[in-house]
Amino acid sequence: MKNDIVVGMGEALWDVLPEGKKIGGAPANFAYHVSQFGLDSCAISAVGDDALGTELLENFAQKGVKNLIETVPYPTGTVQVEIDQAGIPQYEIKENVAWDNIPYTARLEAIAARTKAVCFGSLAQRNIVSRNTINRFLDAMPQDDSRLVVFDVNLRQGFYNKEILCNSMRRCNILKINDEELVTVSRMFGYPGIDLQDKCWILLGKYNLKMLILTCGINGSYVFTPGNVSFQPTPKVEVADTVGAGDSFTAAFIASILKGLPVTEAHQKAVQTSAFVCTQQGAMPTLPSNLTE
Repeated sequence: MKNDIVVGMGEALWDVLPEGKKIGGAPANFAYHVSQFGLDSCAISAVGDDALGTELLENFAQKGVKNLIETVPYPTGTVQVEIDQAGIPQYEIKENVAWDNIPYTARLEAIAARTKAVCFGSLAQRNIVSRNTINRFLDAMPQDDSRLVVFDVNLRQGFYNKEILCNSMRRCNILKINDEELVTVSRMFGYPGIDLQDKCWILLGKYNLKMLILTCGINGSYVFTPGNVSFQPTPKVEVADTVGAGDSFTAAFIASILKGLPVTEAHQKAVQTSAFVCTQQGAMPTLPSNLTE
């Protein structure tokens, strides 16, 4: 349908893991998993005119990830990922790379006009070029209330500031944040010392959000909507690694909401999907049909 594109926008890169490199970046992970739920998705980013960029585009083609990936005169992004004993990734993200320099084009504007939902993060806004492109894309989307604009906070290596976070929260209508990020953001915004749920209610009201998603690792996750909260425990699974699990959660949740599921059911689907991804190596496993039906 004309207005049914779901967009993941921002970093496209290689996660260099102990067992080798794997395609990564939240927008590609998000778009890939959205497509597994049968929706038309698109990853928007940039790569370099280099071997890593060519290989990344070939991988997208093999996995069927539709994309608008521009080639720019900067190296393709890489992230050195070390996995600790608990399976938690630690990242070293290279700077001044292709995805820092996503250009705003007529083709991009045409996609914005057809976008039903978009997910963007804070990491991709560390450079002014990509930050401006993301904001122009949001401006070019139809401004009706049915659109879902998801800001997925991802505080990495100090690549964020209060101004970027405030602007992004104003621009979104769904905020996704984890418990550690919420503590950091609350400290920046001047309301530490109250419990996490109260912080979420404050943000939901302050930014007039449709929903706020709070993930708390093994301690479960919450979806706050005006006047209601959904809680789901985190399933106990054998963790291979957690790379991309959060992106799969967001994708499953947004796809389910777009398909008309109520918040509680969408939340359940997101938790189940994320738990499955944790049992697999890398960010883009094929989901079993019982999750995507």
